[in-house]
Amino acid sequence: MNSPFLFYNLRTMKPLYRYLVLFLALPFAGCNDNIQSSIPDYPVYLELNLTSTYPTFRNSYNKSLTFIKGITLTDRVGYGGILAYTGFDGSYYAFDMACPYEAKQSIRVHPNDIGQAVCEKCGSVFDIGYGIGNPSSGPAKEVLKRYHTSLSGDILYITR
Repeated sequence: MNSPFLFYNLRTMKPLYRYLVLFLALPFAGCNDNIQSSIPDYPVYLELNLTSTYPTFRNSYNKSLTFIKGITLTDRVGYGGILAYTGFDGSYYAFDMACPYEAKQSIRVHPNDIGQAVCEKCGSVFDIGYGIGNPSSGPAKEVLKRYHTSLSGDILYITR
């Protein structure tokens, strides 16, 4: 019988290794979207025209844009606002500006010029240079809430 659930050779037990690898890999197969955040889920939808409105943001490195309010009626900027960022690798990233330690809409992180975002109240520093948002100092232990980015033509879309 050629079933993968049976041992073909009891001495080598090769199929057992296949399932052992599968069993060990399952905990790492999760999705980052399942991470609990102290920042509540709010609608996020922002379209940035990188040719006409934000030409210096396109093809740049370590640049940021912040949005506390939407530009158009259809824009949604999350809980504390959106921090759009071009990382050291040239990729586009977006984070909620609300500090996860403070977890209030009015207490925000602001980008500096060395690839970090700093909370205006608690002083927590988050590394955003490669799009992670990990806390590097201060009382915060939770990463910044991250949003999805996608580039289609000249438009950068930021969504939840």
